[in-house]
Amino acid sequence: MQEQTQPKWEGRTSADLKGPAAEQVWPLLADFCNLHKWFPKLETCYQVGGVLGQPGLIRYCATPPADPDDQTTIKWVKEKLLMIDPIKRCLSYEILENNMGFHSYVGTMQVVPINDIHHDVVLGCKIEWWVVCDPVDGWRLENLLDFLESSLPLVAKTMEHALLSTS
Repeated sequence: MQEQTQPKWEGRTSADLKGPAAEQVWPLLADFCNLHKWFPKLETCYQVGGVLGQPGLIRYCATPPADPDDQTTIKWVKEKLLMIDPIKRCLSYEILENNMGFHSYVGTMQVVPINDIHHDVVLGCKIEWWVVCDPVDGWRLENLLDFLESSLPLVAKTMEHALLSTS
C-alpha cells in the first residue's frame, strides 16, 4: 500500500526598511547565530555546531514560555545554514530538530535594495522570506502564513531602528 503524500506548504512575505541600504542590513541577517537580537520573540539563539558564516553552521533558538512558571512550554528549534551568498545577500537554512511540529522545512531570506530608478537614489531595502515545508503538526497553512507575515515586520523594524539610531 502506498503512503499518501500531502502537498508541500509554501509561504512568502517581505518587509520594507526605510532608509537603511541593503549592504547595511545584510550583515545583521547574515549573522546567523544572533537572530535573537532582531527577532523580539526569541529569547536565545546561539551556535551549536559548524563554522560561523559557513554552510553547515547550526544554531539553536528558543522562545520563552508564555507562563514563566511553566518551563515545559519552551519552544525550540535547531537550524542548519545550507547556503549563504554575500553577493546576492541571500541565505537558506533548514530545520533539523524542533518541538513545534515542523517537518522538512527550508527557509530562504534575501535582502534586496529599493531604488528610485528615475533619480538613481537608494530608498532603503526589503527583506524577503520564503518557506517550503511539509504540513506543520497542529497548524493550518494560514497559521504558517500568519507567522511569516507577523514575524518579518518585527525583524525589519528592529533592524531599521538599530541602524538608524547608530547613524
